[in-house]
Amino acid sequence: MPRTAAALRDSGSPDLRDHLIGVAERLIAQRRTDALTVRAIAREAQVADGVLYNYFADKEELLAHALLAHIEAAERVLPDPPQPGEGPLETNLAAYLRHILDLHERILPAFAGLLGQPKVLARFNSWPRSKKGDNLRQTLTAYLDAEQQHGRIAAGADTGAAAALLVGACYEVVLPRLLQPAGEPLDVAPEFLDRLVVTILSGIRA
Repeated sequence: MPRTAAALRDSGSPDLRDHLIGVAERLIAQRRTDALTVRAIAREAQVADGVLYNYFADKEELLAHALLAHIEAAERVLPDPPQPGEGPLETNLAAYLRHILDLHERILPAFAGLLGQPKVLARFNSWPRSKKGDNLRQTLTAYLDAEQQHGRIAAGADTGAAAALLVGACYEVVLPRLLQPAGEPLDVAPEFLDRLVVTILSGIRA
């Protein structure tokens, strides 16, 4: 545990809020559900139990912030998705789907670890889009809309429906991991993504 925790413990510094979120994020990432109590988080952060309530309404708010921090950390280590209009459309879309799968491989264990704390997930889901960012279907729809404006997708194509089908196919792959042992790698053949892209583009390509 970094020694900065002890220095911040009694200071009332705003940095302590970030420290508490960071500690809770690490516990979530490690799937240490037994350590997601107020007392256990405070002990890990080297602060008194009541300090958490100086910054958060309750434990659920802290853990929801920690879950968001975990997602943002996972996104930072992944390559950016392709830009519309650059490179072959098939290659770009397959890379976009790989981005979705890689992101889920990093964040799904955290969600699985919180299934026993539904109030945390409910708090997270209640936040507006401006706080959490667009969901994957909205993000992929925006990408397809941009490709449509570049003339690489048919003008009359329903990009929202195409995004829903693609993201749904990704979920079909990743959701069964909730029942797999922790650390089980996500094994998706590139050919699966290629076939998926070709099938979708045969219906929406200009």
